[in-house]
Amino acid sequence: MWATTIERFKLAEHKVDGGIVVTVLADGRGLEIEHRLSVAGEGVLRSETLFRNGSGSKIRLELLTSFSLSGITPYAADDAPERIVVHRFRAAWSAEGRMVTDSIEHLHLERVWAGGIKLSERFGQVGSMPVRGWFPTALLEDIKVGVVWGARLAVPTSWQMEVGRRFDDVVLSGGLADREFGHWMKTVEPGEEFKAPVAWVTCVAGSVDEACEELVSVDVPAVEALPEIEKGLPVVYNDWCTSWGEPREEQLLAIADKIAPLGVRYLVIDAGWYMPVSSDAHWSTALGDWQAHPSRFPKGLSATAAAIRERGLVPGLWMEPEHVAEQSAAFHDTDHLLTRDGHTLTMGVRRGWNLHDPYVTTYIDDRVIRLLREAGFGYLKIDYSETLGLGVDHPDGLGEGLRRHGEGTHTMFDRITKALPDLVIEICSAGGHRLEASLLQRSAMSSFSDAHETVEIPIVAAALHRLVLPQQSQIWAVLHKDDSRRRMGYGLAATFLGRMCLSGDVLDLDEGQLGFVKEAIEMYKKAVPAIRKGRSRIVGQIGPSWRHPTGWQGVIRATADFGLVVVHTFQMPPDEFHVHLPGVGWRVVATLTPMVVCQDGDQLSFVNAGEFNSQVLLVSRLE
Repeated sequence: MWATTIERFKLAEHKVDGGIVVTVLADGRGLEIEHRLSVAGEGVLRSETLFRNGSGSKIRLELLTSFSLSGITPYAADDAPERIVVHRFRAAWSAEGRMVTDSIEHLHLERVWAGGIKLSERFGQVGSMPVRGWFPTALLEDIKVGVVWGARLAVPTSWQMEVGRRFDDVVLSGGLADREFGHWMKTVEPGEEFKAPVAWVTCVAGSVDEACEELVSVDVPAVEALPEIEKGLPVVYNDWCTSWGEPREEQLLAIADKIAPLGVRYLVIDAGWYMPVSSDAHWSTALGDWQAHPSRFPKGLSATAAAIRERGLVPGLWMEPEHVAEQSAAFHDTDHLLTRDGHTLTMGVRRGWNLHDPYVTTYIDDRVIRLLREAGFGYLKIDYSETLGLGVDHPDGLGEGLRRHGEGTHTMFDRITKALPDLVIEICSAGGHRLEASLLQRSAMSSFSDAHETVEIPIVAAALHRLVLPQQSQIWAVLHKDDSRRRMGYGLAATFLGRMCLSGDVLDLDEGQLGFVKEAIEMYKKAVPAIRKGRSRIVGQIGPSWRHPTGWQGVIRATADFGLVVVHTFQMPPDEFHVHLPGVGWRVVATLTPMVVCQDGDQLSFVNAGEFNSQVLLVSRLE
């Protein structure tokens, strides 16, 4: 954070150019750092940093931050004891988005008696799963005055953030993981420039949730530019929790017949469509050649996709195009695969394509883009199930090789979108390990988690409101024939916290169960305006465990005149609890489950709701 080389740079220029604040620092030898700050929304700024080598020598970078927020807090004349807290967001498989709040004191960042001593708490992620441990979002809050500063990075590979302290000044900065943390170095030739990843920063007089909404709002323009079909947030059915990686044409068409009358729009064929029907085959070891196996699709994928479209559904397909696995022919194409220390990099059963290799570009054009186009698929689920770790070979080192690989990932996404502009893309990475801005802005939605059938689904789904636009957060409800209406309602209610995705034993559901699912889908369609345009507030009392949750949770997502309320109870909920609507003049216009709710003005009351129960309410302001 505080490098001695930075001290050589002095202010050379500061101007406003077309609404962009441009600041240039120079060292007198031809080296410049240019920072650009522009408006990215009503309450958020875009921060960009560029290094320019105007000298006659090569320069090696070991750190280049994307943003730095300093002077926190300006509301205290002293070192602000017991008033600054740091909010960060943890990520683990099937447990994404837990907010962790630490005081400056707890992080051991109190000002020391010799104030100039530099203190730092650094965190981040190393590898090609950018949300593996932490989300690239952090906030500082002055709890005495209720002001929150926050930042969000757009980076698909290794990154870092730091909370630092020197004298009274608390600083939040971040960008690419540096040499020490992420093995990154970059040679900049004379006359060349290098840009750090984009970041967004905000400051609000309000809550953490309000600051997070400002940071996430920068994804809205990309979402609004999606194919027209996405405007209505169509419901998805994914066959994964039906076939468990062993899809077949006959079963898929039976599913299509069952779900089309319910109001589902997308039917996604998940992993395994390329492997033989054999006890020795497994979806994870056979991926990479991307050719449908005739034992599963005797008429070919084109015929299956056409049959799905005949039933009024949009066919979707799962792929993991950046990886190949050990039972594929491509696994042995070692001249075109990534290496580390001169050896082909193998991650368990997978290897990774060198996305800068023209052979690989042609391969993906043929095996991915052409297949999707010719077979008539309208939806692509791009998965990514293993990290590349600390990096891949490059003359500047493993960290720069990994950073460039991230650029290759962006190019691949952009190439697919350019070739198939009406294609709806979902991203997945062992659940939510790719929930970062640069990839979210290149997709319609993302798997929120691999938590498919667990009781903590509504907790994870609500937590992600701080980090992902709900209309991009795909939440699963897995249906079973032995589900009670209460159990089915619990799962369906959680999907109202984002994008509804169904799976499970739909072929075995009785008419009453199917009718309930149809009611939920019809209500979900009515809730779309709130999901797309609302602002979220999370309330409740939840114990420390997500796996064994106690208490209750409520999420209110509302526009000025229309709202959605989703309530879940867990173990040992209170006998009575209340949810307050924003302002006055609301009336309940629809509910999903039998769970009793009473309204008194802006207050919704729930009495004796019982354990693991749920309710979804649509509310509208009285005219």
